[in-house]
Amino acid sequence: MLKKIASFTINHDTLTPGMYVSRIDRNCVTYDLRLKTPNRGDYLGQGALHTLEHLIATCLRSSDRADEVIYFGPMGCRTGFYLILADTVSRAEALRLTREAFAFAAAFEGQIPGARRRECGNYRGHDLPGARREAQAYGAVLAGCSADTMEYPA
Repeated sequence: MLKKIASFTINHDTLTPGMYVSRIDRNCVTYDLRLKTPNRGDYLGQGALHTLEHLIATCLRSSDRADEVIYFGPMGCRTGFYLILADTVSRAEALRLTREAFAFAAAFEGQIPGARRRECGNYRGHDLPGARREAQAYGAVLAGCSADTMEYPA
């Protein structure tokens, strides 16, 4: 029998944009960076999602906590990203890193990191203006988040 994945137990009808602790496994914490309200028809465009993945991952892996970044990647539903950090990073620090990374993406100009043909499996599939807009919008969401508001809604 297949086990139900923890993220499938969250009521997506009540989920709103924010930053949530999705799960804690051994020495890793998975954060749900929810940019869009699920099932409302407003999803991250594929190009913007792809560009945000490149920008945010590069920023996080260049940060002062780079050795504690395990993974950053998109959700298949195109409503956000998962960020996995070592449990040595506090919720407040995770929020700081996330705010800094999305501010970096919102202001980014120039060549997208890792977006050349030899570096990327879909190097033409980027949208920097769209990524900047989405990063700016999520920055406003993150401004209302704190280490105390990272629990999923009931």
